[in-house]
Amino acid sequence: MAGRAPKRRVIQQGAGARAGATPALRRDTAQRSSPSGDVSRIDREGDGQVRKFAIIAARFNERITKRLVDGAASVLASHGIPPRDVEVCWVPGSFELPQAAGHLAATGRYAAIVCVGVVIRGQTPHFEHVAREAASGIQHVALTSGVPATFGVVTALSEEQAWDRAGGEVGNRGEEAAEAALEMAEFVARVAKRGKTP
Repeated sequence: MAGRAPKRRVIQQGAGARAGATPALRRDTAQRSSPSGDVSRIDREGDGQVRKFAIIAARFNERITKRLVDGAASVLASHGIPPRDVEVCWVPGSFELPQAAGHLAATGRYAAIVCVGVVIRGQTPHFEHVAREAASGIQHVALTSGVPATFGVVTALSEEQAWDRAGGEVGNRGEEAAEAALEMAEFVARVAKRGKTP
């Protein structure tokens, strides 16, 4: 088994920065359901235009978030989505994820939007506010725009828990959010197609 990775500096929500050990990383082996159709060329509106996928990433706790981005991009690639059809956008923190998702959804260019970030509990209630608003905001974008927007934000009580959920012992929340985005994009495209069928 690989040794423990060197200590990394991670910023906690509502508390000062504190270094901590990063656990050895491994790919999650849990079985996940996959979209059944060809998602590499999703025509969400039925107008013949192929929609892209977006990954929006929160820069706060960037080193951990980067693992979530890599996980999401890997899943999209494994389902035949070419890199040219995946746009990665960075925003300051998880609180800003819904704002960015709303702007991207409004363009009509995306089949789905994957939102990833890391929020670690600190010594104040700031953690709860950020996590709650990020989750409700991302859901609001999906409900009001019709564009699937998935929640891949790690909400952890410690740095170790965050690493465990970014490709460690508990899996990769970025991968899971990308899988959900693919499945929902296929679902929306299928419903749109049925709606246009006489």
